[in-house]
Amino acid sequence: MVKSVPYHPFLIEQLKDPAYSAGYLTMFLNEPEEGDLDLGIFPSALRDVFEALGEPNMSADEAKLHLEKLDGLLSQNGMATIYALANWLNVLGLKLSVAVAQEDEGEESSAVSAVELVEVANV
Repeated sequence: MVKSVPYHPFLIEQLKDPAYSAGYLTMFLNEPEEGDLDLGIFPSALRDVFEALGEPNMSADEAKLHLEKLDGLLSQNGMATIYALANWLNVLGLKLSVAVAQEDEGEESSAVSAVELVEVANV
């Protein structure tokens, strides 16, 4: 009989790879289902990434402060929020970026579709 692996510890182990963490967060930002961001799925994903990348490299006090910053920035409105999120991710070794959206399969593909247009980091 095949034994199952608990999901959360498996996810955290995968998220210890910064490239995997970046892809994980990008997945939530690129194709959100209606209401996902409001229901706490993206904030939960940010906390998972923090658990994998941040907690092992911070003291308990630093980790607590960093999570409090996340709660504060997610409750903000306006342009400052995007810069605060970029700074929050930067501490984890990640950066927030914007890329050209991929076209649907039936449309003509663009040669520059994977080019990053804007990178927000170290603001």
